[in-house]
Amino acid sequence: MENIKISEISEILRKQLEGIDMQVQFNEIGEAIEVKDGVVHIYGLNNVGANELLEFENGMKAIAMDLKNDSVSAILLGYTDKVKEGDIVKRTKRIISINVGEQLLGRVISPLGEPLDGGEPIKGDLIEMPLDRKAPGVIYRQPVNQPLYTGLKAIDAMIPIGRGQRELIIGDRQTGKTAIAINTIINQRKNFEEGDPIYCIYVAIGQKSSTVASIVSTLKKFGAMEYTTVINVGAGEPAALQYIAPFAGMAIGEYFRDTGRHALVVFDDLSKQAVAYREVSLVLRRPSGREAYPGDIFYLHSRLLERAAKIIEQEEVARNMNDLPADLKDKVKGGGSLTALPIIETQAGDVSSYIPTNVISITDGQIFLDADLFNQGIRPAINVGISVSRVGGDAQIEAMKKVAGTLKIDQAQFRELEIFTKFGGDLDPVTKFTIDKGQKNTRLLIQPKYTPMPVEKQIAILYCGTHGLLKDIPLEKVPEFEDKFLKFLEVNHQEDVLEVLKSGEINDDVIKIIEETANLIIQQF
Repeated sequence: MENIKISEISEILRKQLEGIDMQVQFNEIGEAIEVKDGVVHIYGLNNVGANELLEFENGMKAIAMDLKNDSVSAILLGYTDKVKEGDIVKRTKRIISINVGEQLLGRVISPLGEPLDGGEPIKGDLIEMPLDRKAPGVIYRQPVNQPLYTGLKAIDAMIPIGRGQRELIIGDRQTGKTAIAINTIINQRKNFEEGDPIYCIYVAIGQKSSTVASIVSTLKKFGAMEYTTVINVGAGEPAALQYIAPFAGMAIGEYFRDTGRHALVVFDDLSKQAVAYREVSLVLRRPSGREAYPGDIFYLHSRLLERAAKIIEQEEVARNMNDLPADLKDKVKGGGSLTALPIIETQAGDVSSYIPTNVISITDGQIFLDADLFNQGIRPAINVGISVSRVGGDAQIEAMKKVAGTLKIDQAQFRELEIFTKFGGDLDPVTKFTIDKGQKNTRLLIQPKYTPMPVEKQIAILYCGTHGLLKDIPLEKVPEFEDKFLKFLEVNHQEDVLEVLKSGEINDDVIKIIEETANLIIQQF
């Protein structure tokens, strides 16, 4: 022992101490004490915040939902079998969010922003947008005054949608709800080509993957994927992901809205989100209310849809908008808008059940699709009587307002009168004319799937319908008349009729040409 030198020992100790990192590694961690049905109960994490993102050691993420005295309940954003009791959980100290940028256009992603289309990872200059965020206050908004065209005559004429509006599409299964939304997305192609795009986000919640694949291929076929992002959570995915998917869609839309551009987000459909939220709530042992939905199911949809808005044009006001994400502050511009088209599925046409009534009262109008009309071949199968747009004429150009102003009331009246014709008997000439005009207008408003029509052509053909120019044509010849009439205008009167109507004007010269053209083509029948 005597040959150990003290100086050598101190030298070794000094060398070892030199390599020590004196920085304290402080990580707040907890432990999973119970895992079941997509919910994990965690011991520890005393300072965790509501809606905070938590992370397991294997990379699985969760959202803190219930904060109790001695534990935290979180919902898993993935499959339950990936987590077991005793697993370590870390706080991320950030609320759940998605990275957004132009790179998302043309992609199919999950609500967490991961690509699902087998393409490249999404990289580049992205902005972190929180999934849940307060809607802009009333100071930062302005009234809806610009139209958002669906390309469907029945909607653009009778139930117009404006940029910044929330219009509900409601109806039974297989009545063409998704078709209206996809038609609207396809119709934005022209704006995109003209350099004034409306960016579209389609959120598929709890649908079959085959259905979503066919929607994506339809969008690609019409060149609409260039300005569209698809968020997909399949029917087999955990309820937590189905619950957050619409919020992810809104967050992407808000990025465009707050940078002074226009966006449209479609939720297909919110009934499935409500069911997913009910499942999560029941497993979290929250008390259930009507139809076993939790008490805050109304708040779930209202806080989501309230984020659709038309932002004020004045930039200096818009810059002070409440709850702006830090990354976005220096990029804010005024005048943007975010339009929402939520879809709700009814059971056997029952609009008065819980979720449909909730969403009807939140939105600024609804398009109600009727299974009977659909089966009669009237498509889009819009029930004019109970469909409304609470923005109405403000979302229409002057020419459309003048031509189609009375169309909705006329059609509703015709539906009432039509019932009498079923009983036979003699009708007076006025009733006969009203019914004939109603039948022909109904025929005019029928439109094949995915064939959007520009607004100027809609106005021209609807003028013929609302002014009774079709009275001498047999009903079955109406589609043929429409086709020939529009082709004739396109070839001979592009400048002096269609361009004028597109600008929102309608004058005596235009009306004269429309009436002459109509008479010319009627003579061919």
